[in-house]
Amino acid sequence: MKKKVINPKSVFNSLKYGFSQVVEFEGGRRVVGVDSEEKTVDKNLTSQTKVAIDNIEQILTEIGGNLTHVVMLRIYILDSEKENQTVISKSLLERFPKNPPATSWIFVSGLSMPEWLIEIEAEAVLPENM
Repeated sequence: MKKKVINPKSVFNSLKYGFSQVVEFEGGRRVVGVDSEEKTVDKNLTSQTKVAIDNIEQILTEIGGNLTHVVMLRIYILDSEKENQTVISKSLLERFPKNPPATSWIFVSGLSMPEWLIEIEAEAVLPENM
């Protein structure tokens, strides 16, 4: 299998932590996105969810895709935010109004940064000719 990694300058430099933003492989591309400046935007779930999806969209735009190419979301939510799940649902309904991706919601005791309430991993598949 041929593999190429892509790390756009418009998003967070994940290489210093040992992972890539995009991995292109024969037959399509898989995309995973993270934040652009390693800063937590706000300490509330609404803002963090919105920015996480915005970052995914920016990465996809950089490589010629968009949110319609997302096929899977893995959403890691801090246990303390269980009662606020409607915030996440609202954001998903706004950003994926038609044919939303499959999604797993995983509740965790902590994320990489103590102020993070949510982390969203997106898997997108773009055709080879994009």
